[in-house]
Amino acid sequence: MSTASAPPSLPDGRYGRPRRPSRRWRVWVFTGIALVVSCAVAWIGYVNLGAAPISAERVTFEELPGNAMTISLNVTRDEPDRPGVCIVRTRDISGAESGRREVYIPANDSRVDVVVRSIDRPVTADVYGCSYDIPEYLSRS
Repeated sequence: MSTASAPPSLPDGRYGRPRRPSRRWRVWVFTGIALVVSCAVAWIGYVNLGAAPISAERVTFEELPGNAMTISLNVTRDEPDRPGVCIVRTRDISGAESGRREVYIPANDSRVDVVVRSIDRPVTADVYGCSYDIPEYLSRS
């Protein structure tokens, strides 16, 4: 007659605490989540902070009588066949914006001259930004 016997118990404190199952899967899960989040942040940064598809640089500016200024722009774009729009502005002696104008940039043009009227005497001009999204009132058919 055999009797089922219980496994022998170890003396307390002699062999340490019993081992728990490994938690390595947590390390792999958190590493995977960190990689996915890092890739997402890198992609969003690349899309938002990468090179602009269209940009303009102020080449010259000259004050005109009657609180106006003529501005010459060099336009650089990745698709020369597409028209664009740039916003140029003038600033007064305090540095405040005193005039602004949206300028239609025709396709295949890389040099544009524009006159911007100002509410005060302009002392400098700059390009605020450019885009391929042309407002309805500026589009030319």
